[in-house]
Amino acid sequence: MTEVETTGAWLSREDLDNARERLPILYVHAIPVRADDKGVVTHIGLLLRADSDGGIGQEVVGGRVLYHEKVRDALMRHIETDLGPVALPRIPLSPQPFTVAEFFPTPGVTPFHDPRQHAVSLAFVVTVMGDCRPQKDALDLSWVTPEEAATIASGPEMSGSHGVLVRQALAHVGYPV
Repeated sequence: MTEVETTGAWLSREDLDNARERLPILYVHAIPVRADDKGVVTHIGLLLRADSDGGIGQEVVGGRVLYHEKVRDALMRHIETDLGPVALPRIPLSPQPFTVAEFFPTPGVTPFHDPRQHAVSLAFVVTVMGDCRPQKDALDLSWVTPEEAATIASGPEMSGSHGVLVRQALAHVGYPV
C-alpha cells in the first residue's frame, strides 16, 4: 500500500463535527469474504464492536476516505486497521463497488441511517487470503457462512445499515436473501 500523507488530513473533533453538519463525507465499506477455488463465497467476516452507547453489535469493515487518498488505498487501510496487517486482501487494481450507500441523518430517506451526518459510502466485497485478527476497536471477528450472515444481518445483533450492506453483498455474490 502506498503511504498516505495524513498531515493535515485528520480533522479535529470540532472540525469534523462542523464538516458533518455541512457536507457529505465519503466512506468505504468492505465485506470481507473467503472463497473456494472456484470463486464461490464460503464465509463472510463480521466484526464485533462496542458502540458509543455501550451496546455491542456486529459490523463490517469501513471508515472515511482521507483527503488526497485513493479509494483503493482507503480500502487497504481500513482492512489492515480492522483485520490486521496480514489479512492479505485481494483488491482489484480498479475496484468497483457493489453499491453506493447514501447515509442520511434523517431516518427513512434511504435504508442507510447515520445520526451524525450525511455520508456516501462505496461498498465492496473483498476476498481476504491471510490470517485475520481483530484490531483497534474491533472486539472479535467471526467467519460465518452466507446463510448465517443473512440471518445475522436481519437480526438485532447487527445495526440496520450494516445489515442492509451485508444483505446487498450476499445478493451481489449470488446468495438469495
